[in-house]
Amino acid sequence: MRTSLATAAAALLPIPLHAQQSLPIRRPIPSTREEIPIVGLGTWITFNVGDDPALRDECAGVMAAFFEAGGRMIDSSPMYGSSQPVVGYGLQKLGRPAALFAAEKVWTSSATAGPAQIEQSRRYWGVPKFDLVQVHNLLTWKPHLQTLFQMKAAGTVRYVGITTSEGRRHDLLEQIMRSEPIDFVQFSYNVVDREAEARLLPLAAERGIAVIVNRPFRQGALTDRLKNKPLPEWAAELGISSWAQLMLKFILSHPAVTVAIPATTRVDHVRENLAAAAGPMPDTAMRQRIAAHVKAL
Repeated sequence: MRTSLATAAAALLPIPLHAQQSLPIRRPIPSTREEIPIVGLGTWITFNVGDDPALRDECAGVMAAFFEAGGRMIDSSPMYGSSQPVVGYGLQKLGRPAALFAAEKVWTSSATAGPAQIEQSRRYWGVPKFDLVQVHNLLTWKPHLQTLFQMKAAGTVRYVGITTSEGRRHDLLEQIMRSEPIDFVQFSYNVVDREAEARLLPLAAERGIAVIVNRPFRQGALTDRLKNKPLPEWAAELGISSWAQLMLKFILSHPAVTVAIPATTRVDHVRENLAAAAGPMPDTAMRQRIAAHVKAL
């Protein structure tokens, strides 16, 4: 499978990128009203493939399918092993798509090492500048935020954010959301991990902060758990053909969510994920029905 995907990717590169007919829904970034598609592409684990040429071409094929389906945001981090240079490899092979919304992170305990790390990340990607840089997992967050605010004022980064995952340190995240002029916040949210609904999502809406959702499938644990169970018949009302799409539509239908960033190594999965960003979304009653159904399984 990896060899065939690599061959397919090599045949596609470089390619003209044409969006499919059903374009993903876009939502505005509150601080500027710039609109971005509501499904992005994560790179945690999936793009950490080192220098293996076949696996790099596989990732490039995933990126090609992502842009072709109308995607924009790709999210990575220095914590993600070789993911950054692999993203850069894919962007180069694709002719550096103009649609790219490049989202990176700073992740170092050294307050003074942040600028050098961000610059190294930029070189890995091969981009003139990042659209968004986030403080990863709140590490040394105060000095890094000040660095990022200075970079934004200088025009070397467009947006500033901060992240956490797996439900950690939400109290501190809430304090930062209330006190700092950040553009984006990133945290975990899915059909079973719903703590963010109580405080973080309403606060983001109140403060005008864009929300990036990580771990929409609990790193594959949710899809693995449900894959052998039949979809409920009423899922067809939303144009859903898989559990992954059902879980993504649950997340994306929350009005405070700006974009979710599922990660994958498969072209068919990235197309499936982008398809979930088009068509009808669950209303409040349907969201409750989805959550109750998954909980009961």
